[in-house]
Amino acid sequence: MKRNILTCALGASLALMFSAGATPSQAGSPDANRVLVKFKHGNKAPVQAALRGAHATIHYSFDDIDTFAATVPAAALNGLRHNPNIEYIEADQIRNPTAQTVPYGIDLVQARDVWDADRDGAIDAGAPTGNGIMVCVIDSGIHAGHEDFAGVNIVGGFPAGQWNFDNCGHGTHVAGTIAAANNGIGVVGVSPGKVSMFFVKVFGDQNEGQCAWTFSSTLIAATNRCADAGARVINMSLGGGAPTNSELKVFQNLAKRGVLSIAAAGNSGNPANSTDAYSYPASYPDVVSVAAIDSNSTLAGFSQKNDAVDLAGPGVSVLSTYPFKVPPLLSGSDSYDSIPMTNTFRGSVTAPLVSGGLCTATDASWAGKVVLCSRGSISFLAKSQNVYNSGGIAAVVSNNTAGALNGTLGANLTVIPPIPVVGITQADGQALLASHIGDATTVNTVIQSHANGYAFLSGTSMATPHVVGVAALVWSANPGWTRQQVLDALEVSAKDLGTPGYDVGYGWGLVQAKDALDELQSH
Repeated sequence: MKRNILTCALGASLALMFSAGATPSQAGSPDANRVLVKFKHGNKAPVQAALRGAHATIHYSFDDIDTFAATVPAAALNGLRHNPNIEYIEADQIRNPTAQTVPYGIDLVQARDVWDADRDGAIDAGAPTGNGIMVCVIDSGIHAGHEDFAGVNIVGGFPAGQWNFDNCGHGTHVAGTIAAANNGIGVVGVSPGKVSMFFVKVFGDQNEGQCAWTFSSTLIAATNRCADAGARVINMSLGGGAPTNSELKVFQNLAKRGVLSIAAAGNSGNPANSTDAYSYPASYPDVVSVAAIDSNSTLAGFSQKNDAVDLAGPGVSVLSTYPFKVPPLLSGSDSYDSIPMTNTFRGSVTAPLVSGGLCTATDASWAGKVVLCSRGSISFLAKSQNVYNSGGIAAVVSNNTAGALNGTLGANLTVIPPIPVVGITQADGQALLASHIGDATTVNTVIQSHANGYAFLSGTSMATPHVVGVAALVWSANPGWTRQQVLDALEVSAKDLGTPGYDVGYGWGLVQAKDALDELQSH
């Protein structure tokens, strides 16, 4: 439990609006011989010479914590551990990426109570907006050309030529929650396009929608770049299961420099247990650990629970910016938003629309048609198999309740039929049934990259930028406030959830922008 009186991973589920399904995956395996070598102060040169003599590859040199990050041949590790100039050697741990409408989380954290109290859609004159505060996002980069970042002060990033490209989507989604512009399109962020943002890309580009892992030493280097760029707040929607002394010291140093480091609590929660394992960097004393709640302010089952959790933020089905999208379903002269089923065939077809009811059996009349199926009775896979076995060339499944339908055909690719399968809302299904049976209908599941997409993602990764955005929003009212003053206000003013007082699920509770600002301005 971390509190001072008046610290990633794509989420558990994913649904997309105007975009295609994506799940993060690990690319390859990390090198077990990559380590962090802590040398005694003043002994950098002999340790560097020893590493080179052992044919090690040095990746980073962190002079502020007297540490090298290096890959060392296994045969040389034991000898180096006995080197009198070396204090200790620890594993370089893996860190993983932990997915105009006003998303529900914006009002849950009281963002508009600060900058649009009258709810007229315009920013109130003189209201704090996050302006003047720099936020650093350590993630998969950003699709800087997205329509919802037009006019946002994106000051730059690292590595050059890479930080502003996001083939994973995770970083772009996080950035939208923090700072999507109040421009009448898409979504709006906690800070309505007013904070300054600096990006450090640590997750490489894999296949579309896939995020790779990174090392703790890469995270250390990234945090230093954030601080050097002038960031007051760091967003880390990422994490891993083991701590390192090197990270611990770096976050201690960042706190001394006045930087507020905020990270995802982790998505490995077990609803059956009262406490879960720790995730790092969130569980270091000088890092704010953020849990995830849903739109009803209930703790998400995937959110990790432990005494390191500090605050909670909205993290279930969070709508934000995304660099991928799928063209809408077209029927006659109308268009409808659709979500491709997970693992569906990627392609585009056009054919007359036919009603298939629940699609619980085959029907020869579906041959060469796009078949509209209602949700229920059997699985999405079984419905699509019946359509394919009848000669149908696409399946459109309408929901049987309000809201978007984000379905899956399962992971067994050998049984998934080679036709595009998408989900649509119940209302759109009813509209198609009433007005478009027999009309030429186009179903397209081909991803468009670097697009103005939007997605619903879930995870503590999505909760974290809500807290980051609130911190920046509040801090902008008086940049002279200290890191500790802002943190204390966030914790003291948090909306208590769960059992009264602090608990391992919600921490001190749901972050509240207006109440935190009032707390700061009352002293």
